[in-house]
Amino acid sequence: MDQDEPPYVIACPRRGIPGVDGPRSGNPVTQRESQESELHPSLVVRVVLLTLGSIALLLGIIGIFLPGLPTTPFVLVAAACYARASESFYRRLIENPTVGPLIVEWRRHHSIPFRIKVVAITLMSLTICVSIWSFSGKPWLQGLLAFIGISTAVVLWRIPSRDRPAK
Repeated sequence: MDQDEPPYVIACPRRGIPGVDGPRSGNPVTQRESQESELHPSLVVRVVLLTLGSIALLLGIIGIFLPGLPTTPFVLVAAACYARASESFYRRLIENPTVGPLIVEWRRHHSIPFRIKVVAITLMSLTICVSIWSFSGKPWLQGLLAFIGISTAVVLWRIPSRDRPAK
C-alpha cells in the first residue's frame, strides 16, 4: 500500500458516501479502489454492465468447481463491469476475502500473485491431460485441447507477478 493512502477506508466522493473505517472482511480497501468505481452516467449501460458482470461472476464461481474453466479472468471482468455499474456490487466484490486481493492486485499493478499463477497452470494442465486421455479416439480434439492448454498457460505465465521468488 502506498504511504499517502489511508488504510481501511472506503469512500465514494461522487456519490457522497463518507469513508468507513475497517471494511467488513478485514480486507484493506482504500479510497483509490473506490475512486476507480466511477459509475457510468447512462442507466441502460449500467443495467447491461451489471448483467454482464453478474454472468461473468457466475462463470467465475462455476470455474472454481469445474476444472478447465478459468476463474480469475471472469472475476476480473465482473469487477470491471461492477466498477462502472454499481458501487455496492463493486465494493462487495473487492471486500471479499477470497477474490478481493486478486482484484486489487490487478487494478493497482496489473499482476497476478505467483502462487495463484502456478496453481492455476498446474490444475489446468492436469485437467487438460485427463481430457486428452479421455478423448483417445479423436486425435483432432486431443490436438485442439493441447493447443488451448499450452496457449492459455503461456498467456497466463507471461502476466507479471510482483511477488515472484528470486531464482
